[in-house]
Amino acid sequence: MRVISGSKRGMNLETPEGLDTRPTSDRIKETLFNMIAPDIYDSYFLDLFAGSGQMGIEALSRGAREAIFVEKDKKAIAAIEHNLNKAKFLDVSKLYKEDVFGALHKLNGHSAFDIVFMDPPYNKSIEKQVLEALSSADFISDNTVIIVEASLETELDYVSSIGFCIIKEKLYKTNKHVFLKKA
Repeated sequence: MRVISGSKRGMNLETPEGLDTRPTSDRIKETLFNMIAPDIYDSYFLDLFAGSGQMGIEALSRGAREAIFVEKDKKAIAAIEHNLNKAKFLDVSKLYKEDVFGALHKLNGHSAFDIVFMDPPYNKSIEKQVLEALSSADFISDNTVIIVEASLETELDYVSSIGFCIIKEKLYKTNKHVFLKKA
């Protein structure tokens, strides 16, 4: 796994050992970042269920102003810390080493995020709980784009009932990215 583009292009990233995380493939990451490229520069990027931190690091490499990482797994936290240090992004990032819901509570009062990326464990309906929490968060503006990485089977037909609308969906062989904004 590597940084695809930007100031750290080609840099290899460490991934957590074991099967607890499933890093987004370089091909899917490149497709996603090509779609959001115009919105990255000078943005505030929130990486939930951050795993190795590759998505937030990619955003920083492409010129994001700040990336916030949220991860509770100890092996993943160690990988994120290693990768941020290697990339020299410690001054433009913050790592919350805790459950997503605790971190979201602590983020109230933060500047509005331009992009929120979440890659929760598949097929456990966690994204619904996170979206419910985000629907009332003061750091989610009308312009914030929330990207949910999910299995192809995951239905997000409930999002309008919690104040979001689907603006785009990109399907891959085994998963998908669903783009949401406030309705």
